[in-house]
Amino acid sequence: MRHKLNFEDTKIAFSLKSNKEVKWANVLFTIIGNRQLTAVARPITMFLLFIRFPIIPILKRTVFKQFCGGESILECKPVITNMFNKKKVCSILDYSIEGKESEEQFNFTLNIILKTFDFAKSLEATPFLVFKGTGLGRFGIFEKVSKKEALNAREREEWENIEARFDKICKQCSQTPNIKVMIDAEESWIQPAIDGLAEKMMSKYNKNRVVVFNTVQLYRWDRLEYLKMLNQKANKENHLVGIKLVRGAYMEKERERAAKKHYQSPICNNKQATDENFNKGVYYCLQNLNVFELFLGTHNELSSQLLVDLMNKAEIRHNDNRIWFGQLYGMGDHLSFNLADMGYNTAKYLPFGPVKEVIPYLLRRAEENTSVGAQTSRELYLIKKEIARRNKSTNNYMADRILS
Repeated sequence: MRHKLNFEDTKIAFSLKSNKEVKWANVLFTIIGNRQLTAVARPITMFLLFIRFPIIPILKRTVFKQFCGGESILECKPVITNMFNKKKVCSILDYSIEGKESEEQFNFTLNIILKTFDFAKSLEATPFLVFKGTGLGRFGIFEKVSKKEALNAREREEWENIEARFDKICKQCSQTPNIKVMIDAEESWIQPAIDGLAEKMMSKYNKNRVVVFNTVQLYRWDRLEYLKMLNQKANKENHLVGIKLVRGAYMEKERERAAKKHYQSPICNNKQATDENFNKGVYYCLQNLNVFELFLGTHNELSSQLLVDLMNKAEIRHNDNRIWFGQLYGMGDHLSFNLADMGYNTAKYLPFGPVKEVIPYLLRRAEENTSVGAQTSRELYLIKKEIARRNKSTNNYMADRILS
C-alpha cells in the first residue's frame, strides 16, 4: 500500500518554533524571495563588515539564528538536543567557513572538524560529520590535480597535506562503531580531485561498514554514469559505497563558466531533466543497496516521496540505517519533521562558526534559494499557512473562553 506522507502538516513541521520565530521566518523568506534585495545583500553586507559597521549583532539575531546552530559546537548543543529529544531529528554539524588559502587556516579547520568528531561520537543525535575539500586545501591545487597538471615541489607537499587531512578525519570515524563522514561536492572543474580522494578513502575505510560518503550533484548530466562506475569499482575492490545525492549548488556559476570558456555545460538543460536524472540516481542506489548506503539531501517533496514509495515497495524498514533523508537547518522543516514523525532516519545540516566567517556561506545560500524561486515560495506558503493555523487556534480558544 502506498504510504503518502502529509508534507503540509505544518503543526508538526513548525512544532519547535515559537510564534515569534515563525513570524520572523515569514519576514526572512519574503526578503530572500525578492531577487533585487538578494542581489544587493552581498555587496552591502560585505562593505559594512569591511568598514567595521556594527552589523554582526543584527545578523546573529536574524539570518544567522534562522540558518545556523551557533558560533561554536557547544552553542549548537541546545539546538541538537531539542530537535532529537522532541522530534528524533538528528544533526550534522557543518563548520561553514569558506575561502581560506593558507596551510595554517586549513590545519585550524581540520582541528575544528576533529573537535566536532569528539563531540559527535558521544551523542546518538550526531551520527555524521561533514566537510568540504576546499576547507582543507587550496582551490587552485584541487583545480590543477583535476586537470592532471604537473605540480611543483611545493604544490606536491600541499597535496600530500590535503590527503593526510582527509585521511585523518576518515580514519577517526572508522575507529568508531557508528560515526560516518560526508565529503561535500563542489564546482565541476575541481570535483575530479575531490572524487579521487573520496574514492581512495572509501576503498580504505568502507570494508566492513560504510564510513565515508561522497556527494553526487545530479544536476550534472554525467553523474549517473559516475554512480555506475562507483558500483563496479566497489564490487571489484570489495568495499561499500556511501552516497549523498543532491541536485546541486553551483548551477549559475557552472553555466556562466562554460559559456565564457566555450565548453559544454555540465549542467542538465532544464529542471525537468535534472529531476529525471535525480530520480534515476535514487532508483539506481536503491537497486544496489547491497553496495550503496544512501543519504538523500533534498528539499524536493516529490523526490522524498519517491524514496519513501520505493522503500515501501521493497519492504525496507523506515529506520533502515542504510537510508537517510536530510535538509538544511532553517529550511525544509515540512520534510524533516514529518519524515521523522513517521519513523524515517532524518538529519538537519547544522552550520556553525563565527558570525563574520559564516556570512559568505549564508549569502551564497540566499542567492541559491533565490535562483530556485519555487523552493522559496513553497517555504513561504507553508510558513504563512502555519501562522494562519495558529491564529485560528488562538481565536477559537478565545471564543471558547468567552462562551464559557
